[in-house]
Amino acid sequence: MINVGIIGGSGYTAGELIRIAMYHPNVNLDFVYSTTNAGKPLSVAHHDLMGDIEMNFTDQINPDVNVVFLCLGHGKSISFLKENKFASHTKIIDLGNDFRLTKEADFEGKQFVYGLPELNKAAIKKANYIANPGCFATAIQLALLPLAKNNLLKEDVHINATTGSTGAGVGLADTSHFSWRNNNMSHYKAFEHQHLGEINQSVAQLQSDFSDELIFVPNRGDFTRGIFATLYTSSEESLEDLVAKYEDFYKNEPFVTVTTTNINMKQVVQTNKCIISILKKGNRVLITSIIDNLTKGASGQAIQNMNLMFGLEETTGLHLKPSGF
Repeated sequence: MINVGIIGGSGYTAGELIRIAMYHPNVNLDFVYSTTNAGKPLSVAHHDLMGDIEMNFTDQINPDVNVVFLCLGHGKSISFLKENKFASHTKIIDLGNDFRLTKEADFEGKQFVYGLPELNKAAIKKANYIANPGCFATAIQLALLPLAKNNLLKEDVHINATTGSTGAGVGLADTSHFSWRNNNMSHYKAFEHQHLGEINQSVAQLQSDFSDELIFVPNRGDFTRGIFATLYTSSEESLEDLVAKYEDFYKNEPFVTVTTTNINMKQVVQTNKCIISILKKGNRVLITSIIDNLTKGASGQAIQNMNLMFGLEETTGLHLKPSGF
């Protein structure tokens, strides 16, 4: 059994980790750390867990767990690790953005590997420290990487992606109030979203000469979970050739499906799946990529990385059920 600790236990990504860990056949949930809820049942923060797990939050860590998941706010993982030391054998998976860029991947001699399994699986299997990708970054990279692998990115890529309200985290903000978010839509951080750094880094890993721009407009949707991302650019490839290249790139990836049909977000919500649709009109290719922002975009992908790190089948504990209505 893999003894697991979760840091920052009252947030959305931690809640999703707890739900998956509870039913993972190889996981023992050792502790869930939260200074604000220490001593209280997990169901105080995660109401749907009532009756499913008898466990309290704690403000104490077990430094000898096999793996610890950091579900802290962006920029807070470094300070936590400086103040709290774990055993040399403890693997660390950070769901924040502290270590995602290569220039920031080294922390006190610990080298964090960028944890996108469909790109870095071999390195993840050997890693002790993982920087889990961002949710937008996951959806967008999975849409782009087969093009980059085949040197088919020849001009700017226009990206429009909409995320659910859980992407903003559990903390209350003006734009997360139900009365503001419901029946509403807006964009934010247009052309400068923080996930662009890791996306460009991964594209360059496969197509080093890509020098055009990823023009990204992120949107807030009036739903709770999921990301619906559309990307378009020019391509002289036929639809059939593009589909063949995508299917070849993902032929050994159990969570990615390629199609030419129209897709909708309910096909992936509550799962670790990514579905990619490819459409062609003239020399324009439209790539649509859909994921659940909390599962494949965060906690499910973190469990997928854990499985790879510990030599398990990567789908273990991740056979999750979507809901079409």
